[in-house]
Amino acid sequence: MKDTPLSNCERDFLLRAIEEKKRLDGRQTYDYRRIKITFGTDYGCCFVDLGKTRVMAQVSCELVAPKDSRPNEGIVFLNVELSPMASPAFEQGRQSELLVKLNRQLERCLRNSKCIDTESLCVVSGEKVWQIRVDVHTLNHDGNLMDAASIAAITALCHFRRPDVSIQGDEVTVYSPEERDPIPLSIYHMPISVSFSFFQQGTFLLVDPCEREERVMDGLLMIAMNKHREICSIQSSGGIMLLKEQVMRCSKIASVKVSEITDVISKALENDKTVRKAGGRAGFAESIPQERITALKMEESPVEMVDVTDRASDIIHKSAEAPPPTSLSPVVPVPGVGQVGQGLKNSWGLEEDECEDEDMSTDEEPEEHMTKMEEEQSRGGDVVEISDSEEEEVVILHPETPGTRDTAGSSSNQKGAATSKKTLKK
Repeated sequence: MKDTPLSNCERDFLLRAIEEKKRLDGRQTYDYRRIKITFGTDYGCCFVDLGKTRVMAQVSCELVAPKDSRPNEGIVFLNVELSPMASPAFEQGRQSELLVKLNRQLERCLRNSKCIDTESLCVVSGEKVWQIRVDVHTLNHDGNLMDAASIAAITALCHFRRPDVSIQGDEVTVYSPEERDPIPLSIYHMPISVSFSFFQQGTFLLVDPCEREERVMDGLLMIAMNKHREICSIQSSGGIMLLKEQVMRCSKIASVKVSEITDVISKALENDKTVRKAGGRAGFAESIPQERITALKMEESPVEMVDVTDRASDIIHKSAEAPPPTSLSPVVPVPGVGQVGQGLKNSWGLEEDECEDEDMSTDEEPEEHMTKMEEEQSRGGDVVEISDSEEEEVVILHPETPGTRDTAGSSSNQKGAATSKKTLKK
């Protein structure tokens, strides 16, 4: 199922808002969305909420044979799954271009950066090593999946504990958590990806783009960096040409964002460790009694309350002012458009010549009727008076004589014809 495309109005609105340095959710140009990190009941299960983007990471391990090229090193395997529940554009069992890009970028960010000590995962050289598998599942897609996936993966790796083992001769014994405390992984540093979106051929820059902003962007730059300002990987997509100054500017912004995100991860890990050590409820067990297990629950959004009184007084003063005078009817100069109101010219598109012709024709017809009536009166000698009243027609005749009976009949016929013509004209 394909996702619903953006209309031209929505695209123009987004680009116009970006040009005015405004965003749909009220953030500034370099602001990140709110990051929330929670852990599951078991070690290695992590949920990351980046705004409305929600990602789950699960870490597992097993004993396998090492690679022939590196017999003393463990194996780190990364897998990203785009679930149809996250977005209607994702299809189950089909590798999309976005999925391949996420897998490759996550491997460069975590495995190629050597953030995990793979030699500490060796149990028996050339025979038994630990294989660490990181599965990242998208639960909801609202843009910037790469940053959310990298945060969830590195946090889950830091939170994971592998079972303790002992070796006696050729026998390898794996202990359960009840028998021996599990051992954390050796993490050298925490690489975190920061995404930058470019608009109008690199003229405008945004940090942490949302899903709608990703649809209208021209290019994307992803920089993976740790808090020591060491760049682990960098990737540009979209076919946009970037200058050296733009890349250096993005790297400086990424260093600040990475240090802030690293502090958030460290605090979340420390709080979880304190709760588990004290024997309290952690993960899902903490959420069940409070009925907080919801994927997209309503979060309280912070509202800026600076200078609220002054702004309210300005609005009141502006509303108290008298509105500017407005005309009762709009002036529409286009011919063929009607206007309503007094004192306005006719704009129905009728030419004055046509109106004058109609008036002249109506004036000439009554004159013709009157001339005909006068001729008939002069011939017959009868007097016929016709009233213009609409209520009744009055005809006054002289006393009827035998010699004038025929002429009176003809004059009455002429009167009837004239009356019918006047009625039609009215």
